[in-house]
Amino acid sequence: MFHLTVPALVIVGLLMVAPIAWLLSMSFVAPDGQLSLENYRLFFAEPVYRDMFLNTFKIAFIVTVLCLLLGYPVAYLLAITPAPWSGLLMLAVLMPFWTSTLVRTFSWLIILQRNGLVNSALVGAGLVERPIPLVHNMTGTIIGMVHIMVPFLILPLYASMKAIDGNLMRAAANLGSSPAHAFARVYLPLSMPGLVAGTIMVFVMCLGFYITPALLGGGKVKMIAQRIEESLSLYATWGPAAALAVLLLLMTALCLGLSLMLVRRLTPEV
Repeated sequence: MFHLTVPALVIVGLLMVAPIAWLLSMSFVAPDGQLSLENYRLFFAEPVYRDMFLNTFKIAFIVTVLCLLLGYPVAYLLAITPAPWSGLLMLAVLMPFWTSTLVRTFSWLIILQRNGLVNSALVGAGLVERPIPLVHNMTGTIIGMVHIMVPFLILPLYASMKAIDGNLMRAAANLGSSPAHAFARVYLPLSMPGLVAGTIMVFVMCLGFYITPALLGGGKVKMIAQRIEESLSLYATWGPAAALAVLLLLMTALCLGLSLMLVRRLTPEV
């Protein structure tokens, strides 16, 4: 049977292992072409790199939390709504996938700009005296990223919720449990697989986000992906860019491992 898996192993090696190995080797190449740890020394010596990593993880964390707060109720509504209304709601969730990330980001740039729809409505309603800055800052970046990321949380969460037997909640109610207690002790633990999958997917994708922070951040919100792009396009320095990519990969893997361990400890038995 092993020989049947050889083609798949070769494809995985060519498409995943080989590029990572090449990236790792390039991270040890100094600007003069010699093997060196200089690229990694810059990360620990220059505060700007550490601040950029912290900013990247902070934005990813905020976006993930907001996606959880917005996505869980939507997924729950999808799971309990009967057809055909559930199909219409699912269509609304899937519609953003019909347009590219670039188009959606430009749409938010138009909506949130100084004379955009949001500021015009706020000024017209008398809620603010003058337009508030919603683009080229952290606020606009997070709004755009949440809009793009929340469907990636809803879909696995919906699949997990749809597999939950509705009789379990009714059984808990018949045994005297309040709706809130039944939800916390029965429904939430059973939806945990989809919740964990969606959360990890959103968090990891946010760490490598480029287009939305670059446009809505206006160069003022720096994330690792932008710095990697600048190292290649502006300075053509493959070594520092590769070192940043390797460090981001290692930190992402560490966060994933810790999150999975934490979830296993906190998930109660039902």
